[in-house]
Amino acid sequence: MTFTNNCFIIYEEFKEIGSDIMSKELIKTQMKVKDNLVNVMRVGDIDYISLTDLARYKNPLTPGDVIIKWMSNKSSFDFYCLWEELSNSNFKLAESREFKKDSATQSFTMSPSRWIKETNAIGFVSKRGKYDGGTFAHPDIALEFASWIDSAFKLYLIKEFERLKRNESYQNKIDWSVRRELAKTNYRIHTDSIKANLIPTLTEKQKLYVYANEADILNVALFGMTAKEWKDKNPTLNGNMRDYANILQLVILVNLENLNAQMIKEGFKQKDRLEKLNSIAKEQYVILHDSNSIEKIEKFDDNITKLKS
Repeated sequence: MTFTNNCFIIYEEFKEIGSDIMSKELIKTQMKVKDNLVNVMRVGDIDYISLTDLARYKNPLTPGDVIIKWMSNKSSFDFYCLWEELSNSNFKLAESREFKKDSATQSFTMSPSRWIKETNAIGFVSKRGKYDGGTFAHPDIALEFASWIDSAFKLYLIKEFERLKRNESYQNKIDWSVRRELAKTNYRIHTDSIKANLIPTLTEKQKLYVYANEADILNVALFGMTAKEWKDKNPTLNGNMRDYANILQLVILVNLENLNAQMIKEGFKQKDRLEKLNSIAKEQYVILHDSNSIEKIEKFDDNITKLKS
């Protein structure tokens, strides 16, 4: 991992508590708040901030105890409970009201995992991991927590969080992820068609080869080269050719995926499909090149990029 401009970016899969997504590739980064490294991970379109790292500013040895102490405080409870009521349509109000009755007592204790489990809360996320696990929270909650720790510390957190949101490398990573999702459009239709029509008599090893080969049919038809050929020509770039495609190419790619899936069902040979897809790609490029819809999408994409820079 490379540390640049107070943040670094990595991708990973993990099991999370406090989200409907149980296993997902996420964007993760760090920011430095008063010489303290604070992890941030993107869940959906929200950057969740590590309460565990913030708590280390107050108690480096047992940050979990700091979080529990804050969550067990009545005024804190009222805040994050109200946040869930306003933000979470699946929040379990009945359960939260039972906790509310107890929150005024001195024996009341609340932990992130208990709150998430009992109320279906989304303001907190508990991440497993030896080095980068812990409790993460929505920025609204994280800022309230930081204010409880130290008002000056909260101001530093606000400044660094704003800096992160403006960070070009971080925003480019988010854009890269969005482009990957666009490239995956209709991928399920495409792979299901391959599985149903080409794989039944093949071995497991051959099945993997067919998937890769079919992906390269689209690559060659649209980009004129296989994924390996592109990688050999661009050894310093991360990802693959689809990650660097423009909006027009991605739109055509989606169309080719549908057409290829249909031709597979109809029994076209791979050689014939490649020639047909290449011809269609050329035709669509001419037709869509001056399309107002494509132009609007590209302008919108450019405007988003400018706003983030």
